[in-house]
Amino acid sequence: MKLEELIKKSTIKLQKNNIDDYSIKLKIIIEYFFNIPINKIIVYMNKEVSSKENVEFEKILQKVINGIPVQYITNKQEFMGLKFYVDKNVLIPQPDTEILVEHVIEYCNNINYSLKILDLCTGSGAIAISLAKYIKNANIYATDISENAIEIANKNAKINKVGINFIKSDMFENIEEKDFDIIVSNPPYIKTSVISTLSNEVKNEPYIALDGGKDGLKFYNIIYEKAEKYMNRNGIIFLEIGYDQKENIMNIFKKKYREVYCLKDLNNNDRVIIVKGGK
Repeated sequence: MKLEELIKKSTIKLQKNNIDDYSIKLKIIIEYFFNIPINKIIVYMNKEVSSKENVEFEKILQKVINGIPVQYITNKQEFMGLKFYVDKNVLIPQPDTEILVEHVIEYCNNINYSLKILDLCTGSGAIAISLAKYIKNANIYATDISENAIEIANKNAKINKVGINFIKSDMFENIEEKDFDIIVSNPPYIKTSVISTLSNEVKNEPYIALDGGKDGLKFYNIIYEKAEKYMNRNGIIFLEIGYDQKENIMNIFKKKYREVYCLKDLNNNDRVIIVKGGK
């Protein structure tokens, strides 16, 4: 069998199973399995595929059909122009979160002194590592409740050659440092009742990284209640939110903070809440 035939057969199978973005996903797993650059697949259409390769490729294709994200199959995800290792123990970093990171970087690079930053619910470490890579002068701490996530985040810090102070902690529980200039977080924010309605791919990501409690606001309330004890008086909070959570989250923080505002993502959805100044 030639690669061209395998591609045609696999395309039909993915289409029949109603796989979103099937063409992109197929290219990614072909690049991964055959070690062919994604932009040169057309050059390899006459490549012979052995029966053994065909069987093994079918197994990978079935994983895609079963809803396993291709990033977990390849153990790769790009974020902020950086390479990250991901597996079933961490949420897959998404482009929407880059908006959050970009605003933190923009804020920090207008300051000419060393900053202390805390990233809560770090997962793969994508936020903390990106900040370490692109901010001129920062001492970054990052926490996660999952030991496996902390191991992966440490691995990604080594891949990207940055130093992060990773702490296994349920939110603020094990944090001994104080006086953070910035607290940033993309916490779990999906309502518990909604998780079962999500796509198979999303449901294959770690439940603990999705579940924001009954109202989706569990972790925002924790940050609201405890953040001021860990920030300096000019500290600022950057939070990613769900597209429909703006009013609820702003109302939480307005009880205690003078300045609370929201920024949109590239799809014009409410995406980032910024909180400044206690009353």
